[in-house]
Amino acid sequence: MEYTELISEHYGLPKFPDKVSEAIAYVPFQEENSPTYSAMQGFSVGTMYPSLNKPFYGNKCGGKNE
Repeated sequence: MEYTELISEHYGLPKFPDKVSEAIAYVPFQEENSPTYSAMQGFSVGTMYPSLNKPFYGNKCGGKNE
C-alpha cells in the first residue's frame, strides 16, 4: 500500500480535494522516498523537497511588478 493511501485510509483525507480554488494553495503529502535537498540547500531555499521549490521571479515572468 502506498504512503498516500495509508494517510487517506487513516485520516480520511484524499490526495487532492474534490473541488479546489485558484486562490487557495494546496500542498499534497510528499510521496515516500521523495528526493530531498541537503540540509543546507533546503534551509537556503525554504523547503527540503525540490518539487515544492517554486521561486517567485516577479517581472522576470512577464509581470509588471517593480
